[in-house]
Amino acid sequence: MEGTRLIKVSRLLQKDLGDIFQKEGTSLFRGKIITVTSVRVSPDLGVAKVYISIFPTDKKEEILQTVRVHTKQFRHELAQRVRHQLRIVPELSFFLDDSLDYIENIDNLLKS
Repeated sequence: MEGTRLIKVSRLLQKDLGDIFQKEGTSLFRGKIITVTSVRVSPDLGVAKVYISIFPTDKKEEILQTVRVHTKQFRHELAQRVRHQLRIVPELSFFLDDSLDYIENIDNLLKS
């Protein structure tokens, strides 16, 4: 059961990481759109699992590897943004959110 504090922190991280990807994404990802779909924070606020969606979906594993390589840079930028709200910035772990692909697959199956 997530408490109110965990929900607020996860929303804050999701919003700020989305802004970071929007600004940094033009130079790092060259034409790919990265959306932060959800953030799940551990109860001790030490680890944050960040689920991202990548469009267009070709080479999404390659883009995910690029994101993972630049995790330190994203965490530093996040720390600059949330330094007045959070005492400790959580470690970031990035995962692909394939729910949009799943929805598209279901739509294609229903149309057939």
